[in-house]
Amino acid sequence: MERPAWAPLSIDISMPSVSRIYDYYLGGSHNFEVDREAARKAMEFMPGLPKIMQANRALMRRAVRHAVGEGITQFLDIGSGIPTFGNVHEVARQASADARVVYVDHDPVAVAHSKAVLEGDEGSAVLAGDLRKPRDILGSSEVGSTLDLDRPVALLLVAVLHFVEDAYDPYAAVAELRDALAPGSLIVVTHASYEGIPVPAEQAGHTVGVYKDIRNPLIMRSRDEIARFFEGYDMVEPGLVPMPHWRPDTAPEEEDPYSFSGFAGVGRKR
Repeated sequence: MERPAWAPLSIDISMPSVSRIYDYYLGGSHNFEVDREAARKAMEFMPGLPKIMQANRALMRRAVRHAVGEGITQFLDIGSGIPTFGNVHEVARQASADARVVYVDHDPVAVAHSKAVLEGDEGSAVLAGDLRKPRDILGSSEVGSTLDLDRPVALLLVAVLHFVEDAYDPYAAVAELRDALAPGSLIVVTHASYEGIPVPAEQAGHTVGVYKDIRNPLIMRSRDEIARFFEGYDMVEPGLVPMPHWRPDTAPEEEDPYSFSGFAGVGRKR
């Protein structure tokens, strides 16, 4: 297997990666055949997976515009993935020229490509970090030099929490991040769930099995379990809802049925 010039030498290109599979679903080019193979296998059971990923990206863009509308111009995007069109800094700066963003991911391809895209961008930083280790993220020089944690920040956890198993206590990690943010900060969460998927749970379970097989378990949580991530926050209207129902730009009934898989919500820190 030939290693592309953009692939860091440190990565094993024979193992699939969640962020590169996501990149493939979104039509990106920073993925390998092993990623495409896993994606196609998952899509055998849920052919609408790319629609779910597109709905996540669209929700992220709406939430970023909402944050800027609330006067928040600082963003901490954890699990940011491989850059594609309409990234956080691009969306935010359309509304506010001085928006500042820190992108965090643990996939070396996502980090390397993000650094290449953002080279020379004074208002953005890229950090190799893991949501399961919030202290390392918060204490990093990238966060320290780019964001002012004494002022409100929008914390983006888009399509990432469902890759953190309960054994790693994602609730504690999210609470630690919350405690470091100023009052008035926002949290943006999207999360996979069996609720809303337009196929039987057993069929969707086969897709979950594909992620388990590649050692990136996909943790499907209920709406109540997802709501727990918002402890310490007041929910922004319309609350925790399927993605097309969160402050839509277009009529939800026009959306693909797969777009309603899982939940999205935005909370404001008290």
